[in-house]
Amino acid sequence: MAGVQSIERAFALLRTLSISPGGVTELADRIQLPKSTVARLLSALEQEGAVEQTESGGEYRIGDGLGALAADSSAEPDLNELAMPFLISLAEETGESSGLDTLRDGWVHFIDHVNDDRDVQVRDWTGEAGPAHSLPSGIVLLAHADQATIERYLDSDLDNVTPTTIVDPDQLRERMAQAISAGYSWGFEEFAEGINSVAAPVFAETGVVAALRVHGPTFRFPNPNFTHDIGLIVADAARRLTGQLLAGAPPS
Repeated sequence: MAGVQSIERAFALLRTLSISPGGVTELADRIQLPKSTVARLLSALEQEGAVEQTESGGEYRIGDGLGALAADSSAEPDLNELAMPFLISLAEETGESSGLDTLRDGWVHFIDHVNDDRDVQVRDWTGEAGPAHSLPSGIVLLAHADQATIERYLDSDLDNVTPTTIVDPDQLRERMAQAISAGYSWGFEEFAEGINSVAAPVFAETGVVAALRVHGPTFRFPNPNFTHDIGLIVADAARRLTGQLLAGAPPS
């Protein structure tokens, strides 16, 4: 069953790339396969647009082709199109990058992104994914899931993605309660060191479907005097996008 084994290995490679990019040697170490095998898999995946290199001879990351498939399969109809004006507005109003995220099987999938216009920008994670507990998008999306889904997730092995990632189930339950009360949630260097972010939930008739996010470098984001104000800006954008999804109206 060589074909099945190749598929299993390809998915193992894609899963580890969804957490962070890497070179051939690093990826081979991560999934415990020979470098020659990993190089051959990467070449095949690159031809299909599932992975791409950041530069010639550089690290590999999830490619736009796979990101597009993830967006098509995980988003509500027209969600990306409806969300784009809000992402642009959030980037302009906050001066930082914005994004649209969904939750699937305990992982936050980054499905769209708008850059800010500053000299120092954060990277675009579109097409990649991160553990729900390490991201404010994951917190707000889990907070509105059914109780069985929440408890199943909290009972799983929760990794420390960074030194500040919260993995205690009781603390995470408290954060979800706070997210419901405030309408948004902040994350401080819990998914990536040097990056802070804030997110708010978006709803459709089926329930919570996505989160709007704003993120930026820790040294400038957020201004501690405006943390609550920024959260309210993101929450308001999420409410307005929710209104359009419920009404089935085009973006204004």
